[in-house]
Amino acid sequence: MNARERSPEAAHDIARRHRVGRIVSRSTTGDRGLRRWGALALITLGAAVVAPGAAPAHAFAGPLTSVIVRGAGPECAPAVAADVAATGGHTTRNIAILAGGAAEVPGGALSALGSAPCVAEVTPDSPVQLASIGGYDPTTDVGSLYSTEQILGAQAAWQGGATGQGVGVALIDTGVAPVAGLNGAGQVTNGPDLSFDSQVPQLTYNDEFGHGTHMAGIIGGNDVYGSGAHYAGDTNHFVGVAPDAHILNIKVFDENGLADVSQVIAGIDWAVAHRNDPGLNIRVINLSFGTNSSQAYTLDPLAFSAEVAWRSGIVVVAAVGNNGPTSGGVSDPAYDPYVLAVGAADTTNTLSTADDSVAHFSSVGNGVRNPDLVAPGVHIGSLRDPGSFIDLNYGAGATVADRFFRGSGSSMATAVVSGAAAVYFSAHPTATPDQVKYAFTSTLRPLLGQPASAQGGGELNLAAALNASTPLYLAQQSFAVATGTGSLDASRGGVHITSNGVALSGERDIFGNAWNAGAIAQATLNGVAWVGGTFNGAGWSGAGWSGAGWSGAAWSGAGWSGAGWSGAGWSGSAWSGAGWSGAGWSGAGWSGAGWSGAGWSGAGWSGAGWSGAGWSGAGWSGAGWS
Repeated sequence: MNARERSPEAAHDIARRHRVGRIVSRSTTGDRGLRRWGALALITLGAAVVAPGAAPAHAFAGPLTSVIVRGAGPECAPAVAADVAATGGHTTRNIAILAGGAAEVPGGALSALGSAPCVAEVTPDSPVQLASIGGYDPTTDVGSLYSTEQILGAQAAWQGGATGQGVGVALIDTGVAPVAGLNGAGQVTNGPDLSFDSQVPQLTYNDEFGHGTHMAGIIGGNDVYGSGAHYAGDTNHFVGVAPDAHILNIKVFDENGLADVSQVIAGIDWAVAHRNDPGLNIRVINLSFGTNSSQAYTLDPLAFSAEVAWRSGIVVVAAVGNNGPTSGGVSDPAYDPYVLAVGAADTTNTLSTADDSVAHFSSVGNGVRNPDLVAPGVHIGSLRDPGSFIDLNYGAGATVADRFFRGSGSSMATAVVSGAAAVYFSAHPTATPDQVKYAFTSTLRPLLGQPASAQGGGELNLAAALNASTPLYLAQQSFAVATGTGSLDASRGGVHITSNGVALSGERDIFGNAWNAGAIAQATLNGVAWVGGTFNGAGWSGAGWSGAGWSGAAWSGAGWSGAGWSGAGWSGSAWSGAGWSGAGWSGAGWSGAGWSGAGWSGAGWSGAGWSGAGWSGAGWSGAGWS
């Protein structure tokens, strides 16, 4: 019996056991982030340092040898640093997760260094392969990001000095796991956790589902973040499209992929309100999901929120969905004509774009609102989130060389374009969102035989976009402006989350509070939808920064007792199980055509082969520009 055939009771039980199993594994193996890092300890991401009392430097002979020194615990980092220095060696990079790092020490000192009280292990440091095991060559895998970036022209952009440096990308998704490639200092900043997971400390900010980590890797993953490395032609490290951009992790979806539209709107509004906070500089928002709204974009609250972000100087990149040629329209908020609506291209396993086609699952427009463009979205390899929902359920066919995971969908294409937008802003920091959109859409590569309703103007060509002139009089959109005064429930598109058998429907948010669309829209326009940690009259998050993230991520104030729409208080198991009914974010469809209906835009994690009709790109008639 496959996931789509399970009864709600069976799905509930499976999810409950999945959740319990995950939490038990934490209690027996320690912190989940540290557990993940155990298998990746040899990746050179940081530096090391050493301990007083070690033998003097002149006691050790031999040429300097590159090593990785792992401390016995976080408290050992200073001692490890002193130990290295005492050998006559020096630290080359600190690696906080190892309580040590990379160092060069005399060959004769290795035994003594390994015997120091605070040193757990000394291992040779040699150039790493892109994958952590066995002979994976990204240059021969057209689904690798290395190949995808060649197709885009991203590597040429990096050579020109545009790497996304200084640009923040708000990733509104399932969270980001601290896997290799996403753990550089300052690389990922935690915004508020607005998901149902925020009520469970072990789950806060983290990615128990696996989708957000995959997107983050595509956008700005980087094994050597902050090192000033030259990325073009580097096959020894994992490098995302915008390797020097930083990611703001705004988690709205929980460990089962569940969220309500009100949470997504709150996440977008938070990103807008805090876009200029110190160190953020949010210029891009990535929305790799969508709903099947039943109202015009001019009324829809979700589309309105995305449009306000656009008007506030942020490029909003949204997935069109994965409902194929019979979709009859693109998802919300991609259907708002101001934002960048992204479909998926199939590269047909070649680096040439001459034979590219629109992926068979990519949603098509209705002739009025089509995708703006397409980008590679089939078989895209990005960072794996070990132990996540999609890893446990689909990892057998989609895992590549242990570290990576293949996925197909307009989700992946959207992340590619978000990374490209960050690269563009690093080259043109004063550009407006309309100018970025003009630069992208005026330099596309039209796909032969594909209709405008499927491809928009064609496939992204980042190298050409960076060199395009963007005269202001052309780069100004003038569509009807959204008001956001429509129905929140219509924005859900008929897909509702349930708690204890009670669906969240009507004009109310996750706390059961009334949703006054007009008042919230006006507050959003005025930049006061968030007041500290309060949104729509309830405490959704903390109100200040603490360490690496936003403090008080758990909902304060209103809580879940009484105010919850089901009348039942919050409990750890309340959201396990069937969740979204019908066609939404149910976690039931990561294989084949993926999330049907209004759900997630990830169309295939099975990874064993190219899904659907394969590489044929069968007979779309007509071609043109939107």
